Amino acid sequence: MTDTHPQIARRGPAQVMRLSRLGSLHQCRLSFMRQLTRRMARENWRFTRPVFDIDTNGVGHAVYTAHGPERAYSLVAFAHDLPPEQRSDRVIAEAWDATFTLFDGIPTTEDIERLSQNVPLQEAGRVSENELSLSRANRSVRLWAYVVDALAAGKQPDPEQIYKVGYLMRTTAVYGSGKFGAADRETTADRPELSAPFQTEMLSVYLTRTFVRDLVQHMAQAKGGDETASLDPAIAQWLGIGNSTGLGMAPFIINHPVLFNNWIMVREEAIARVRSVPHATPDRMAQFRAIFERSRLSVSWWRSDHPVQIDKLAALRTDLDMLTAELTQRDLTEHHPWDALICWSEDHLSEEGQELLASLILEPYGDLVDGLVDCMADSNAGAQMIDGSMSVAQVRALIRQSFDWALDLDWQEQANCARAWYVSEEKLEPRLGERFEEPIAEYEQPLAPARDAAAAYRALEDWADTDKIAAFLLHHPEHRHTIRRAQIGRVAPYGEIRDNTISANVLPIDMLRAKLSFFGATQFDPRSDRWVRICMYSGAPYPDELNTENADLWVYPEALQ
Repeated sequence: MTDTHPQIARRGPAQVMRLSRLGSLHQCRLSFMRQLTRRMARENWRFTRPVFDIDTNGVGHAVYTAHGPERAYSLVAFAHDLPPEQRSDRVIAEAWDATFTLFDGIPTTEDIERLSQNVPLQEAGRVSENELSLSRANRSVRLWAYVVDALAAGKQPDPEQIYKVGYLMRTTAVYGSGKFGAADRETTADRPELSAPFQTEMLSVYLTRTFVRDLVQHMAQAKGGDETASLDPAIAQWLGIGNSTGLGMAPFIINHPVLFNNWIMVREEAIARVRSVPHATPDRMAQFRAIFERSRLSVSWWRSDHPVQIDKLAALRTDLDMLTAELTQRDLTEHHPWDALICWSEDHLSEEGQELLASLILEPYGDLVDGLVDCMADSNAGAQMIDGSMSVAQVRALIRQSFDWALDLDWQEQANCARAWYVSEEKLEPRLGERFEEPIAEYEQPLAPARDAAAAYRALEDWADTDKIAAFLLHHPEHRHTIRRAQIGRVAPYGEIRDNTISANVLPIDMLRAKLSFFGATQFDPRSDRWVRICMYSGAPYPDELNTENADLWVYPEALQ
């Protein structure tokens, strides 16, 4: 198929932008990690480790450099001997097992000395415009000790233990875009290799994973000496990097409606293109069936102790059984086979299963969808400007377009406004508190666009259709942010969550998962309704193994070894 204009329309925002569906999204070939590994392999990036100066106590520093076609980027890693009582995943922690920065270029000895005085301090230190990100990580203590002990004794770790946890270290923050003195996003936005969203952070995590593999081998060698075994590459492959993500990430998708719209719209466009394929070739069918079987294996590794995710996983496994049975009898040579399969899923599968299938049908069609990744960044600075010449009638229509579902809600009912978002002075983290039980209302952050849209809509009732919105805002400046969001909806139809973000039953983990799925995360494991652990790059080739043959489908395991 050469026509890139889908005949089957994209799914609409009213269907896609519900929190329960956003909280069921899965990684796909558009995910930021896979974009990066494809690019690095295609462009034949070269990787070196010019420095690895770490002692037998696991203290020191290392440098890993990625050499692209035009520029080089270096992860400068600092390893620390952290007492167990100081280990915490909280953003307010003051010490970590390892700290990192991604340096723009190749650092000199003087650069490393400067960084050694600042990077281990994280927020308490300062980096410069030569640094692109700042991050830190802690060990998964039991798995780390187990792997070190096994290798030191001349044995390989049990693969089942690796699959159960998935990572030896987990990051607790990867900061970019100007935080703590680092280079602003604008510094690198025009570089092809970093123009897509979060490529700086994804490169930092990719190199961090290699450092963690090397460090655990180094620590085993220090303990076991000549008896030490080298970690089996087939086992190391499934060691990703963990991540603990809390409420701090949830406001991001509310505060960046154009950017989030671009992610969702690109995914929906990709799904629509594949659904519009009139006939599937035998080769495409075979690719899909193979990836489907590999995805079943991946799901079988997925564990969680959280009640919500336990139920979703049970439903997903039932979905996969139903889908397996359907694929056994379904003829994928029928007219518009992928559309027929998606339509079937909407009648038979949970949202978790529907969204996994929607991701999987993209896999055989890289030629149709991969080019869309160039549309995922936000370069539309003008979208933030309020058009004061617009009439009140036009603005009312825009509010109805994005928030019609919210206009009839009783916003005086406590259940509809039970929560309030605020920033904790003590913890320096976004928080979601109980509005009617805590004195937090006056500190509330503007993260309830539905409630605010309903309030603006009511205020507009007193104005004539032909009045200019500029006049309204002169009298009601408190509604500027709502009018701006309503006008942004003209270019970002998927920019608004179609659910109440301050209701008594809101699950912030749905927002976290939506964003993390676009990163390419797997193994979502909520630890409460407000924070989640994930795994990144599990299954990916390491830099010394990366090539065009293994750069993309690494996220799907082929078989347990």
